[in-house]
Amino acid sequence: MSRVPVALSTSSVFPDGTAAAFEVASRLGYDGVEVMVMTDAVSQDPVALRRLSDHYAVPILAVHAPCLLVTQRVWGTDPWAKLVRAREAAEELGASTVVVHPPFRWQRDYSREFVAGLARMEGETPIRFAVENMYPWRAGSREVKAYSPGWDVRDEDYPHTTLDLSHTAVSGTDARDMAHDLGDRLAHIHLADGSGSARDEHLIPGRGTQPCAELLTDLAGRGFDGTVVVEVSTRRAVDRAAREADLAEALTFARRHLGQLHA
Repeated sequence: MSRVPVALSTSSVFPDGTAAAFEVASRLGYDGVEVMVMTDAVSQDPVALRRLSDHYAVPILAVHAPCLLVTQRVWGTDPWAKLVRAREAAEELGASTVVVHPPFRWQRDYSREFVAGLARMEGETPIRFAVENMYPWRAGSREVKAYSPGWDVRDEDYPHTTLDLSHTAVSGTDARDMAHDLGDRLAHIHLADGSGSARDEHLIPGRGTQPCAELLTDLAGRGFDGTVVVEVSTRRAVDRAAREADLAEALTFARRHLGQLHA
């Protein structure tokens, strides 16, 4: 059985930039990084990313397309063009996966063609487009339909999916049930934790209520062939040493429950 790689999302070092994530991943012993394409110019530049990867000897295992509200204008405003650029970056950088969110409801043309269009793109490249589970938005006690197709990736025929455990915390979904239901379509994990609040917390795994340990054990037992990416928020860390301690803890947690550490 092959060893499941554990990567670090570049977003996990925010407010430090993309370059810092490569340095931290190298020093702590992560197997690679997932590049979150953000407003940070380095994250958008495959040439700069290749230099960082080579310099720190840290492979780029995935590219997260700019799907967030704060990245609406990164790589232009056409959502299909963003996916093409993400695919091209992944191919150039040797990454196997592009992570993408379901469209926002107001992206009407994009959302109407999303499932079929993504299937066509998957047929044109070995890169896997792994659609990520999201969660309902809430305004007071009212649930707002923000995504179309919806936030639950089990409801659509996506060939590949990403399971994010901070998002399952917000949606009130059982992460192990979701992983089971997705079966072989589960290609990618965003490892984080959450308390079940309406906020997308991205806690260090083990500090919330999600079955992070159990899910990793399940994946190791079934021969999961994807990547586990630590995607956590460390913005409240008092300094860089505290941030790195959090990221080291998350890496140890992942490897322990994947069966990669021995007593």
